[in-house]
Amino acid sequence: MYDDDPIENSYRTMPLYLKGLEIRDLVMQIAELIPDEDSPLSHVKQFLLEDAHTLCVKIAGAEGGDLYDIRMECAAFIRRAANDLMVQNHSLEMFGFEHANYYPLVRDLIEEYRVLFVPWVASFNKWNYIPDRWGLFNPPGVKPE
Repeated sequence: MYDDDPIENSYRTMPLYLKGLEIRDLVMQIAELIPDEDSPLSHVKQFLLEDAHTLCVKIAGAEGGDLYDIRMECAAFIRRAANDLMVQNHSLEMFGFEHANYYPLVRDLIEEYRVLFVPWVASFNKWNYIPDRWGLFNPPGVKPE
């Protein structure tokens, strides 16, 4: 991929991608407050960072792949990461993270992200696909065979 290729980088201006960056940046700021020597919180920190990065990485994958099955698979990863981020405040509170009060900001941004996500998924071209032999990400009516 070349940074000056407008087709390869068109996802970088998408509101969904930009909102994902906003979430990632906020999660990174909160994660910096987690002490590395606190083992349980350090594990939560790794999950937070992985999920936050997934929101953007999988958009790039979906937009680059363009096939319905690839896009739906990426969307499923995004949904899982966003849902995991929504509930991580419970882990932070359970392990006594003193700055857990900042986490509702992440949850608010994820809700804004979800509102952008739904029409993005609805825009996928259902007729641009390769049959998914596992049957998970086929367009409606397409069988794995």
